[in-house]
Amino acid sequence: MQTRTILIIEDEVEIAELVSIHLRNEGFATLLAYDGKSGLSLFQQRSIDLVILDIMMPEMNGHEVLTQIRQINQTPVIFLSAKQSDFDKISGLVIGADDYMTKPFNPLELVARVNAQLRRAFQWTGQMASSKTDTISIQNVSLDADQRTVLVNEQKVNLTPKEFDIFWLLASSPNQVFSSEKIFQRVWKEDYFEGANTVMVHIRTLRKKICDTNKANMLIETVWGVGYKVNA
Repeated sequence: MQTRTILIIEDEVEIAELVSIHLRNEGFATLLAYDGKSGLSLFQQRSIDLVILDIMMPEMNGHEVLTQIRQINQTPVIFLSAKQSDFDKISGLVIGADDYMTKPFNPLELVARVNAQLRRAFQWTGQMASSKTDTISIQNVSLDADQRTVLVNEQKVNLTPKEFDIFWLLASSPNQVFSSEKIFQRVWKEDYFEGANTVMVHIRTLRKKICDTNKANMLIETVWGVGYKVNA
């Protein structure tokens, strides 16, 4: 079995080494960087399976690093940060993080989240490789599951991984209404709890990117009290 490599970008040396020890004990290989700029350089030079990323760092903060990573590929990223407000968590997810964990943290829980994100990433890869339908066209919008790209009027629109997954889910079943609970469970693959706000924020940013470009405000429709759908 191939050893997975985890890149840890964290300016607090003790935390970075603690995380590394627990991951190595689980059979992962780890690379450590103590500022955002060095971390991004390592990401560009090495084959990385997942990134654990702090937000408040010298040289380049975590949001800036993630933005650059998302211009390269969709490698899973987990924010590990002392910023604990709901706004911080939602902002991190909206700009492209796959998970968000606050400090102080349980290292064993972090390892479990790493394993969960890697399972999802490789399950998605396998599903896309075996899927007969890897492109969808609705109106003048095209989605490509293999490349994970969206074109509106032949122009590429940059979506975060979660935004793409939500759009693909809705576009795969046009005119079908999906509740916030179903979207959260299908995309995040976690128990729902209080995920409605997270889904709402992602839908809002997705609609702005797609519909403002498309000039079709009803492409992604809110069915009040029920959920969301893509109109064919």
